[in-house]
Formats: sequence, C-alpha cells, structure tokens
Amino acid sequence: MVPACVEYGLGVLPYFPLASGFLTGKYRPGEPPPQDTRIALWGSRGQQILSGRNFGILEKLEPFAQTRGHTMLELAMGWLATQPHVASVIAGATKPEQVEANVNAAAWRLSAEELAEVDGITLKRDS
Repeated sequence: MVPACVEYGLGVLPYFPLASGFLTGKYRPGEPPPQDTRIALWGSRGQQILSGRNFGILEKLEPFAQTRGHTMLELAMGWLATQPHVASVIAGATKPEQVEANVNAAAWRLSAEELAEVDGITLKRDS
C-alpha cells in the first residue's frame, strides 16, 4: 500500500501507533496479558500480536531507543512522523500526561541511519 500512496501522492493515516499497547512494555514474553488491556480483550486475535517474532523485535528496539535517550513511545511516534507518506498519527490517551507524552514523542525525527537500523530490525525475515 505504501508504494502506491507514495507514487500517487497520497498520505497514510496510521492508527494504533503503539501496536495496541504492545510497544509500551506492559506485555512480556511468557506472561498473560494484563486484564482489561486491548490485547487481552481481543482473545486469540490479541494473542497473535504476542508472537515470539514480535517479542524478538521488541527486544532489539528497546535498547535501540534507550541508547539514544528515548522511550519506545518516542521511537514509535518519531518513526511514523519521519515517514514522508504519513499525513498524521492517531494517538489515543486516557490521561492528560499521555497526551503531553504523545505530543513530545513526535519531536524525534530519526536520521537516515537510524531509519535504516530500525528497518534492519523490523524487516528482517526469519529463516
């Protein structure tokens, strides 16, 4: 979809920028999802998000962000905000401090080198 949007000058409006909360750190491998979270409420559909592959990616993204002085929220929002085809990002919040964190998170514009490193982490296919 993205190549077509770029080709025709269309913007993408991504939602669930934190992968339904997966990128927040509240989910851990081998542990059941916390009750009343989106992933827990989705049942088997939510369990698909909690895959070994996704946890493997998360285990690489967390130190990537931390070594640069950023959080996973900042990485997710900053990565999206850096993409030229992304028109805006829908970010949910249930508390005022989450709104502020979301706004501040989009300030990180990843460099070309950082984008390439994230692509290397997230696009690597299992053999």
